[in-house]
Amino acid sequence: MVFQENFLQLVWKYQYFDKNDLRSTLGIPLSIKKIGFHNFHEGPDFLEAQVDIGKLTYYGHIEIHLKSSDWLAHEHQTDGRYESVILHVVYEHDKEIKHPDGTPIPTLELKGKIFLDVLRNYERLISGQQNILCSETLGEVSDILKFSMLEKALVERFLEKSLTVKKLLEENMGDWEETTYQWLFHCFGFKTNSQAMLLLAKSLPYKLIKKHANHPGIVEALLLGQAGLLENNQPDDYTLFLRREFEFHQKKYQLPQSLFHTDWKVMGVRPGNFPSVRIVQLAHILCKSPNLLSTILTAANTMESMKGIFLKEVPMYWTHHYAPSKTTQRKLGKVLSAQTLHLLAINFVVPLWFAYGQYIDDQTWQDKCFDFLQALQAEDNFIIKRFRDINWAASTAFDTQGMIGLHNNYCIQKKCLDCKIGQNVLRPNMKQLT
Repeated sequence: MVFQENFLQLVWKYQYFDKNDLRSTLGIPLSIKKIGFHNFHEGPDFLEAQVDIGKLTYYGHIEIHLKSSDWLAHEHQTDGRYESVILHVVYEHDKEIKHPDGTPIPTLELKGKIFLDVLRNYERLISGQQNILCSETLGEVSDILKFSMLEKALVERFLEKSLTVKKLLEENMGDWEETTYQWLFHCFGFKTNSQAMLLLAKSLPYKLIKKHANHPGIVEALLLGQAGLLENNQPDDYTLFLRREFEFHQKKYQLPQSLFHTDWKVMGVRPGNFPSVRIVQLAHILCKSPNLLSTILTAANTMESMKGIFLKEVPMYWTHHYAPSKTTQRKLGKVLSAQTLHLLAINFVVPLWFAYGQYIDDQTWQDKCFDFLQALQAEDNFIIKRFRDINWAASTAFDTQGMIGLHNNYCIQKKCLDCKIGQNVLRPNMKQLT
C-alpha cells in the first residue's frame, strides 16, 4: 500500500498500532510513556516525548519517516534540531541511522504492526473517485464532529481573507478608513473584477470621495473616469457631462490614469454586473456613508441594517444603461439585489469584522461573525450542492462558508488526514485499542 508520511504521523499520534512486546530494530524492549506534542513547524515531528528503551528512560523528540534512509535524504544529520531525537519511528527500516557521536538512533519499525482496520479504512478513503472522498462513510460521523470541522474550516477561511485586509492596512499605514474603502471595492468586484476594482480604489483616495460626497455626479465621474470607462466614440449628453467633470477634477487633483477599459472583464457578465453599473452603485453608497468604517462596525449588525447602508438608489439613467452611452433592453434595478446584499454581508462585512477583531485582539468580534453568519440564510452554489448530494445539508451561511473552506482547503486537495472527519473515518475497531 502506498501512503504518505502524514499517515504515519497520525498512526503515531493516536497510537493506531499493536504495542504488545514492542522492540527497537536492535531488539531492545521499548515502552511508550508520552507520545509528545505534534509539531506543525520545522524540526522533529513530535516534541517532548518520553520513551523507555531497555532499562533507561529517554526524554526528547520523535521523528517519523516512511523509511529510515529518509533521515539522510532530508539531511537531518546536519541539522542540530534533530540531535535530541530519542526515537526514530519508520514504516520500513532499511538503514541504520546514527547520532553525530556514532551511537545508533533507537528505531521503531511499524511495518506489520499498524491495525488492519486503519489500513483498510485509509485505502478505502484515498481510493475514492468522488470530489469528497469520505462521502460513502460520512453518515458514520457524528454531527458534533462535523460541526467542529466546519467551524475550524470557517475560521481558517476568514484568517485567509483577513490577510488581504491586513496587507491593505499595512500599505495604508494603519488607516482603517482607507483600508475599508479599498476592501469594499475589492469585494464589489465579485471575483471577476476584484483586482481591477482594488486598483481603482487605490488610484482614487477615499478623502477625495468624501470631499465630494454631496455631489454624487462628480463622484460618478471620478470613479468612471479613473476606471477608463468614459471612452466612447458616440457619447450621449450624460456621458459628456461625466467626461467634463472628470477631466476638470483629474487636472485639479493631478490624478494618474492607472486603468483602461481593457482592464475590465465583461465576457459572460450580465448587464447588472457590468463594471460601470457596480462602480455607479458604489459611488452612491459612498456618498451616503462618508464614514465607512464606523458605519460597518456599528450599523451593519443585521440584514435590515445592511439595507440602510447599501440599498442606495442610482439615477434613472443607470436603469437603462449598462455602461456610459450603452443602453440595455433589460431594465436594471435602482438598488442592489437581495442576492448581492447577501454576498456583501458574507464577503465584505464579516471578514472586515474578523480582521478588525484580530487587530485589536478582541475575541468578541469573532463571536459576532459567527452569530451573524448563523442568522443569514445558506448560500447555494456547486460546492454546497456537492455536500447536499451526500446528505449533508446546510442550514445557514455559517454552514456554507465552512463547507466552502472545507471543500477548497481539504477535500479537493485530498488533505483528509488533516481533517477531523477524515481522521474519524480512519479510526479502528475500538476493541483493538483495548
